[in-house]
Amino acid sequence: MNATPKCTVLIVDDQAANIDVLVGALRDAYQITVARDGKTALEVVADSPPDLILLDIIMPGMNGYEVCRRLKSSELTRVVPVIFLTALADEADEAAGLALGAVDYITKPFNPALVKARIRNNLELKRHRDHLEELVTERTREAALAKEVTIDGLATLAEYRDPETGGHIQRTKNYVRVLAEALRRIPRYQAVISETVVDRMHKCAALHDIGKVGVRDSILLKPGSLTKEEFVEMKRHTEYGANAIQKTEEKLQATDSFLAFAREIAWTHHERWDGTGYPRGLRTDEIPLSGRIMALADVYDALISRRVYKPPFSHHQALEIIRNGDGRTLPCHFDPEVLAVFIDQERSILRIASKFADSDEEKRALTS
Repeated sequence: MNATPKCTVLIVDDQAANIDVLVGALRDAYQITVARDGKTALEVVADSPPDLILLDIIMPGMNGYEVCRRLKSSELTRVVPVIFLTALADEADEAAGLALGAVDYITKPFNPALVKARIRNNLELKRHRDHLEELVTERTREAALAKEVTIDGLATLAEYRDPETGGHIQRTKNYVRVLAEALRRIPRYQAVISETVVDRMHKCAALHDIGKVGVRDSILLKPGSLTKEEFVEMKRHTEYGANAIQKTEEKLQATDSFLAFAREIAWTHHERWDGTGYPRGLRTDEIPLSGRIMALADVYDALISRRVYKPPFSHHQALEIIRNGDGRTLPCHFDPEVLAVFIDQERSILRIASKFADSDEEKRALTS
């Protein structure tokens, strides 16, 4: 069985006598590296970060305080414990060192047994901290996976209720990601669209039609045109979805619920920029950005998909209808900036449509 590798300790001191004492006291228990000045110490750490650093303060050139400051400002070395070794015994000096992020402060002349005990204790604390961070990372990953599985499961439930959707969920959620990422590059959106926001919009877009589970089969599965009364009922899927998601949010009691975007999207993806949409007739910026993005993604995908009342349109036909209208769909239905980004990203949109096409017919139609 392989022996557990020794922890590495970097000793930084310009006095050879101090180094000799420390090496003699520690070499049996640790792998020792030595640096005689601050510049060399930073070079050693950059090449291979140690498990702990014993750092003198008063050195020629770069002093220990500056070395510690640089170590703590680097993502690579900020978690490496630093113990100051110094002849400075003033409480203000100790406070200055600890304020920089050092974990301990030992004054010279030092007792080697005390140094060994301090090193052992701080390495043990680091091991516990690292283990806790690993647990937090794993729990965070598990929570994120649980959210994604929940969203996909609910979205699949809605898909089973509506046999026309097929790959609609996969296509639209990926359109949303492309559009959100492109909008993020526009200066006025940079403060509101972070990587987290893009990721949440992408995942939660899958739930845009979850409210269809509340629509009667005789309406949802009707092969012909809906009556005026039936269409009124169909439109209520936006409210059904938003209400169901809101109840879930309330049960989670989360102030920053990942489902907030799902609720917005479910409720507002049929609103129109010009105020002629439903369920509330919102207009322009009254419509949440997530809903404005989803509205365009949803309409484009409906156009390129086969329906009982129409064949699949080509990508260029769909784009022409979205840009110029067809008597039902008008450019003023969509946020102009979202529409401009959609047109700019049409190659990416077309790739997604082709990759997740429901049938060879739809795939062929895209480029016809």
